Amino acid sequence: MVQKWIDTALKLGFSAAVSVNCDALRPRQDVRDMCRADLCRAYDKNWSCPPHCGSLEECGEKIGHYSRGILLQTVGQLNKVIDTKGYRAAEQYHLELFYAFCREIRKEYPQALCLGTGGCRICESCAYPAPCRFPDWACSSMEGYGLFVTDVCREHGVPYYNGEKTVTYTACVLF
Repeated sequence: MVQKWIDTALKLGFSAAVSVNCDALRPRQDVRDMCRADLCRAYDKNWSCPPHCGSLEECGEKIGHYSRGILLQTVGQLNKVIDTKGYRAAEQYHLELFYAFCREIRKEYPQALCLGTGGCRICESCAYPAPCRFPDWACSSMEGYGLFVTDVCREHGVPYYNGEKTVTYTACVLF
């Protein structure tokens, strides 16, 4: 069953898709502390980011409900080492693939937990503090759930760094 979703992800265009050992996904306080530092300016300003995505314990409990998952990765090629336009283009492409994958898997697994890259990007701007416009589609990030993406990639045999003039975006979907 997992292979079907790996094949689906690769057909969509992801650079890598591998099975996830859900037991290896351990939320970490130090990752949540990085969110609290608010370098991305989303902490306590977005429904899909901490603290609104749930406490670390609640996120761990949600992860614990799943026995299967897919780690998804998009590797973007850049024109130069620092390439802001290239970063944005690769991120946009990754998000398009990620949301397409989420739509597909939720046809079969409506309760799939889709953890993306960065906060939810379904809306141009989050409705917070007004109610979420799309609570059934909103996606928290792996980091928001306390997952250290570098470690998750390493544990699953997927490189986090893919060389100079690349940018890598990683997400996971549990079902």
